Amino acid sequence: MKTIAMDIDKLSKRYIKQELYLTVALFLITLLVMRVWYLNELLVPAIVSAAFSLVVATALALIWRRVAKRSPQSLPTFFTAASAFRMLMALAVMFVYYLVNGRDAMLVFFLVFMAFYIASLVHHSFFFARVSSRS
Repeated sequence: MKTIAMDIDKLSKRYIKQELYLTVALFLITLLVMRVWYLNELLVPAIVSAAFSLVVATALALIWRRVAKRSPQSLPTFFTAASAFRMLMALAVMFVYYLVNGRDAMLVFFLVFMAFYIASLVHHSFFFARVSSRS
């Protein structure tokens, strides 16, 4: 039982680390695009998107670790709830950004945010598909 808990801890940390690398890579690509095409309006959407990705990924990894240790039979429910949580949080972030910055800034924000969101979603899917197939 102790080794399973240690594996879960390692997997949780690996998930957070991989998400951090992915987010940093996307952020650096966004900065490169900003420099090459002089699109300074990408900075705030990139910062908000990176923060969202890291906060949600960390929260999901910590909750997954707890569920996997205490109630592994509830993992399918967790994955469904995690998808809903991520989507609702994304909608909330986009709504708040709309309220703060208005309609004119939304297209740029939406495109940048969706790049981070989809990359994070793909990482989540592949990571946990691999973890589930191992057990």
